[in-house]
Amino acid sequence: AEHEEAGGVPNQVRGRPSTALLKFPNFVSPCRLAEVGRLVEARDERYETGQLFLHRIFGYRGVILFPWTARVYDRDLHNPSKISSTGIGSTSSSSPQQQRTKESTLRVKASPSTSSTTPTAHGGDSTPSASAFQADAPSDSESSVGTASQVDPKEVRGKVQTFYQVLIDTRDCPHIRAQTEAVTFLGNQDSNRSLYAIPGLDYVAHEDIMPYSSSEKSPLQHELFDKFLTHAPESDPPFVGQDTLKAWQEKNHPWLDMSDVHKETTENVRVTVIPFYMGCRETPASSVYWWRYCIRLENLGELSVQLRERHWRIFSLSGTLETVRGRGVVGQEPILSPRLPAFQYSSHVSLQAPSGHMWGTFRLEREDGYSFDCKIPPFSLESKPDDLGPPTPATPPSRNDGDADKNKKRDDSD
Repeated sequence: AEHEEAGGVPNQVRGRPSTALLKFPNFVSPCRLAEVGRLVEARDERYETGQLFLHRIFGYRGVILFPWTARVYDRDLHNPSKISSTGIGSTSSSSPQQQRTKESTLRVKASPSTSSTTPTAHGGDSTPSASAFQADAPSDSESSVGTASQVDPKEVRGKVQTFYQVLIDTRDCPHIRAQTEAVTFLGNQDSNRSLYAIPGLDYVAHEDIMPYSSSEKSPLQHELFDKFLTHAPESDPPFVGQDTLKAWQEKNHPWLDMSDVHKETTENVRVTVIPFYMGCRETPASSVYWWRYCIRLENLGELSVQLRERHWRIFSLSGTLETVRGRGVVGQEPILSPRLPAFQYSSHVSLQAPSGHMWGTFRLEREDGYSFDCKIPPFSLESKPDDLGPPTPATPPSRNDGDADKNKKRDDSD
């Protein structure tokens, strides 16, 4: 059996029983089952450092390093027609976790329509220039791309929710539909490497955590597991953070920190975007600000869909607007089926201004031949003070030497 059959959580596990024997294929042919551990009861309270878990969507094994608090802006909750048509609004708003969250407000002002800038088209591998975008109202021909004020002309309310920084078991990395080198950093100012990656890091929402226990002293395979965590049988969970983890978290907090999460659903396909500020790099002519963003597409319907094209609008505080079009994302045209409903990737964008916005659409084709534009929710690109020094790699330099060119290929606003 191909491992894609194990790309998610088995049906008998999805119900999150309080105690259940947990078995997953060990990825050899013929397929066998190997015991991983036992599921424990999920909870609404925050999980502790060292908690083992399965990812509810992607099915990989992981361990929690530390939590983040983020504001989640779900545009579906502000569009009654979407709530009634998809059925996800009432479910999301009635969860115990969201009922207890504090509300904050993201005000999205309608943008002026007096811009004289002209959008420029780019190919699939082109990088948006550091001059990116003026918040002008789109013309009729561009209305399908969307603007930051289409759902609500005044505001979108955000709810504070918990996410986690996690390590992914390296044995599962080749078999999941998510980039496992998605957490990238800028190299030093004088470094030849523009970007480097820390393999096997991810951000996971509280509701996607399926906790389990294991009697093994090293239940997870990752080169940072023993550097960051130590086995403590008397603790619950039986793994506690070392001083190296705390020091690494404090040093890299500005570059790892997540603050906003944006969600929107079109035709039963939900798009989630998480932007991250990466830092500023000086050039003789200007300052260039960098961001990475993680995008997850999830098919909530019963019919398979395939991502065919992307269409981005990138606005910069410098007063320019740029359009980027291309086939697929990160060189792929993923199919989202009921069996494998999700795909996650990351990309990068740079501006010659300290802030901006992005929004756009994905062109999707359903298995019955119907094609539609799936909205990418608008999200802000905000910079931070750059006086905290460069990020500290958690892996040996040799591990990152080969990542620069590979990651450069993703600097194309996928």
